[in-house]
Amino acid sequence: MVGMTDRPPFSPVIALLTVSAVWDAQFGAALKEAGLTTRKYGLLAHIQATPGISFSELARRSQITVQTAHTAVRTLVDDGLASDATAHAGTASDLRVTEKGIRALELADARLAELDASFARGAPVLTRALEGLHEEPFGLDLRVSRPTDEHDPD
Repeated sequence: MVGMTDRPPFSPVIALLTVSAVWDAQFGAALKEAGLTTRKYGLLAHIQATPGISFSELARRSQITVQTAHTAVRTLVDDGLASDATAHAGTASDLRVTEKGIRALELADARLAELDASFARGAPVLTRALEGLHEEPFGLDLRVSRPTDEHDPD
């Protein structure tokens, strides 16, 4: 048991969460300037990288449910950032980033590059250690913890 004067042992998980929260706030502020949130940025980036992406694939890549992807894309469409040329029930979607969405992504990417450069200058060893971890975080299958939909409309 940790006493009143004892410090708890170092936890790399807590340290990473703390650092993450600080940089998440910085990134959130930068995205706000582009009219985006972290989720909107991620979804738009996936749509831009794979024009015509299905809702199922978008949900899988974003670690969200298909229902949540539909709701989020509806917001992107309403904001003029994305379009769905075939948005009819029972029809495959044709998701695309609009010109407004492209401009927002370009601004967000520029701000992200500034944040990345600042982070790398301040923590070069950590920067190198983090390379590749977002793709394969210690062999974890992140899809296991993703909520599932009872039915997949896409």
